[in-house]
Amino acid sequence: MPQIAPPAVILMDPQLAENIGAAARVMANFGLDDLRIVRPRDGWPQERAWAAASGADWPLDNARICGTVDEAVADLQYILAATARPRETQLPVYTPRQAMPELRKASGEGLKTAIMFGPERAGLETSDIALTHGILTVPVDERFRSLNLAQSVAVCAYEWRAQLLDAPREAFHHNIDPPVDGQAMLGLYEQLEAELDDAGFFHPPEKKPSMQRNLRIALGRARFTDQELRTFRGVVTALSKGRGRVLAKRAAALAAEAAKAGE
Repeated sequence: MPQIAPPAVILMDPQLAENIGAAARVMANFGLDDLRIVRPRDGWPQERAWAAASGADWPLDNARICGTVDEAVADLQYILAATARPRETQLPVYTPRQAMPELRKASGEGLKTAIMFGPERAGLETSDIALTHGILTVPVDERFRSLNLAQSVAVCAYEWRAQLLDAPREAFHHNIDPPVDGQAMLGLYEQLEAELDDAGFFHPPEKKPSMQRNLRIALGRARFTDQELRTFRGVVTALSKGRGRVLAKRAAALAAEAAKAGE
């Protein structure tokens, strides 16, 4: 079975080096590296593109600079045109989320795929779209449909990546400690309930079993890690000791007042 290859990104007549660099940056974020630039307005290479890429140099270092759209698509077999403007075409229209399964399917069949993006000012021309096999449009708010070039690339690149790996990266899983076991939770329940009992919380007495159940259910939903459990038990201990100190202070104050009154 052919390997799933990410789509190429074709930038038609891009105007700003910063947008090209920012597009390369998000390509690198989401595993795309085949960048094709057709007629960059200010020539190529442009140092500002590398600066805007913030270290994501490889899409820029290996970018194909094409003089015509025909040259850019010559080796491609399935291309989607990213545009916000309806043109005189009869092509299937997809959102990025709908489009990525189509691109993945085509890639899985061994086809070379791409997404074509138009220039910042006016977008793709009908003659460019005529060389593609479908239209990809981002469902932005109707009040403001203009998307920056790099933003458009970012949305599509993210949806491509989500097709392949729709889960947090592995490093995050190593930072998640498991919840404590039932015995540890029982220790918390018993400590808390004993302190609440001393404070007169369980009133009237006949409601104590249901109140205990409610507390245990609420605390159980938290799925405490070992450190969180230790912290919570420390809070309970601190509150109980603090209450004792308050009572002692009150008793001492009352004793002092009584002694003063007896003088």
